[in-house]
Amino acid sequence: MRSILDIVLLVLQIYIWLLIAAAVLSWLVAFNVVNTRNQAVHMVGEFLYRITEPLLRPIRNVLPNLGGIDISPVILILIILLIENVIMRYIYPNVF
Repeated sequence: MRSILDIVLLVLQIYIWLLIAAAVLSWLVAFNVVNTRNQAVHMVGEFLYRITEPLLRPIRNVLPNLGGIDISPVILILIILLIENVIMRYIYPNVF
């Protein structure tokens, strides 16, 4: 059972890094540092959008409009860190 929890924790950590990569890529596209007409950039951007958007969209629907600032990735990262802490402190020690 601990190996399953280890896999869950690993997947949560990977998802945090994907959220960070999606945020950085969106900044790079917004400031015209990278061009989405490049096929590789487009494929990476599409992958990151498809993997992160299903969890970010409900958070964006709840948040008020803050202009051009999107804090939904930060909130999702905090939620994931909370889930990791609950797993590590309460579930992991009680599993044999």
